[in-house]
Amino acid sequence: MKQSFNPKNKDLLININGSLYHRDEAGISPFDSTVQGGDAVWEGLRLYDGKIFKLIPHLDRLRASAQAMAFAEIPPQEEIIAEISKTLAANGMTDGVHIRLTLSRGLKYTSGMDIRLNTYGPTLIVLAEHKVPVYDKAGIRLITSGIRRIPPDCVDQNIHSCNLINSILAKIQANAAGVDDALMLDYQGYVAETNATHVFIVEDGVVLTSDTGSCPEGITRAAVLEICERNGIPYQIKNISLSEVYRADEMFCTGTMGELVPVVELDGRQIGAGGAGEMTRRISALFRERTRVEGYPILEVAPG
Repeated sequence: MKQSFNPKNKDLLININGSLYHRDEAGISPFDSTVQGGDAVWEGLRLYDGKIFKLIPHLDRLRASAQAMAFAEIPPQEEIIAEISKTLAANGMTDGVHIRLTLSRGLKYTSGMDIRLNTYGPTLIVLAEHKVPVYDKAGIRLITSGIRRIPPDCVDQNIHSCNLINSILAKIQANAAGVDDALMLDYQGYVAETNATHVFIVEDGVVLTSDTGSCPEGITRAAVLEICERNGIPYQIKNISLSEVYRADEMFCTGTMGELVPVVELDGRQIGAGGAGEMTRRISALFRERTRVEGYPILEVAPG
């Protein structure tokens, strides 16, 4: 799975601290904390017909991550929402858009790790792109990565930081194997997530997913669990072993960039019937309905 360039993004306007720049002119200082050490937090948002699905939970997670990293300043939600709205309006975007929101600790007056070198306030970047869900809805293929998810006693993965080298190394393995993504295990050998998405399996009509000890608390993951709760679909959060995944009836991944997508193969083994199973199709339809009727109205969209 390699994303292709969308010509509609040729002249994107990028928002950096409230100012709009053409994508070819936008730049971040080498003294910014993002460049200095990945010292930043981020969120992925998706725009549906003028509404951003789960915007407030995403902004709550952004703030929680920044607080955990001891940011001295965090912009209020109203300010961030205003900058998102301005960026979308400037780009004429109303639907089929993915937004990458980045908040760094800001500029340092000299290079170094010491956060006392940051005296200029945070840097907020709003990058909105025309981007449909990136995975093939017919299903994706995975391998199990040799790179393990970092345990919370090293770095708490519920801090949604921009230091993504752990995931990038796993993705490199997936690319080398000629598959879409890599399944990552925790240090006990249980399923954590993939390099980019959360993981669910279905076993005897029960939807199973791992806990978030070694992966972020996903917003789309939470939406799927809400769907199960509201629709009487049995589910369980538990440690999941590789052998359980291999013999699962169905498997699917979740994330803002890719929504819900079935997994048809893991480590060369077919999962279930090798396509989207009945439960995956049902939950996907319920998720699509939620994104159609729910969301934070950030833009006025003309009817029709």
